[in-house]
Amino acid sequence: MASAHHITLIPGDGIGPEVAEAAVRVLDASGATLVWEREEAGAAVVEQYGTPVPPRLLESIRRTGVALKGPVTTPVGKGFRSANVTLRQELDLYAAVRPVKSLPGVETHWKDIDLIVIRENTEGLYAGLEHQVVPGVVESLKIVTERASTRIARYAFTLAEKQRRRRISSVHKANILKLSDGLFLECARQVAREHPDITYDEIIIDNCAMQLVRDPTRFDVLLLENLYGDIISDLCAGLVGGLGVVAGSNIGDHCGVFEAVHGSAPDIAGRGIANPTALILSGVELLRYLGENTAADRVAGAVHATLSDSKSRTRDLGGTATLDEFTRAVLTHLET
Repeated sequence: MASAHHITLIPGDGIGPEVAEAAVRVLDASGATLVWEREEAGAAVVEQYGTPVPPRLLESIRRTGVALKGPVTTPVGKGFRSANVTLRQELDLYAAVRPVKSLPGVETHWKDIDLIVIRENTEGLYAGLEHQVVPGVVESLKIVTERASTRIARYAFTLAEKQRRRRISSVHKANILKLSDGLFLECARQVAREHPDITYDEIIIDNCAMQLVRDPTRFDVLLLENLYGDIISDLCAGLVGGLGVVAGSNIGDHCGVFEAVHGSAPDIAGRGIANPTALILSGVELLRYLGENTAADRVAGAVHATLSDSKSRTRDLGGTATLDEFTRAVLTHLET
């Protein structure tokens, strides 16, 4: 009997518990032996612990080494700090990896998109170092270090080699931010020289956004600092159908958190119409992280087969299927 993998499950809030339940049902049917440790995060635990990420959650992830996380609401402009940012910094999940690939049955302007967005996940403006200088004047600090920039570049080139990718493009604004983005580029160039078999180039962030809209198939792997990666990864998701159909991974040296990158959608919570595709595909990446590649291929194939059938697509993809109907369709394809 295969050894069991213990996984921290963070359902989240809004539609999080619904899509998390669907993902767990599918992953449990994948053929891998999984044991789930449920932990809470977000607004529901702030009153009790004073933080959206309680110590017991961090302890669970450090123990299991892997987590599947549903969406968690983050207040805008006030309230508690983002649970997502807290998890990344507390666990040093320095690499945000977003595979962006065209899916069968999901109609978009572009076909055959297959690229990866790799985002530095721990510093930049997301370091959260900001203060009010005087009333009406707020200062935010963008932190870029040689250590973090080199580390994310090494991760990108190692992943590119593993997946037999041909090119890495560093995305920047070093024409204006000459020191901070300049340091990020210099670190990437140094790592690139160690990997001569991979083509390396650089592109300014605003031009990158335009070129992605014009022809995303020209890109292979995009390497970005934190804020740019946050924005560009969502742009890329829109090219293949939206945040509801792309996986998200946050990887460190000792653990990984796999998450749906869309919002918690409280307006449709509890109605049974949410699309669980993003969290299920994040589960596919989780299985690959655990070395369960056969199980991962089975789940990915079942999702693709389900999306190919118009009767099984959820409302956001032009269909009429409920969350449960979509999930049962995926499970049926897993059985065949």
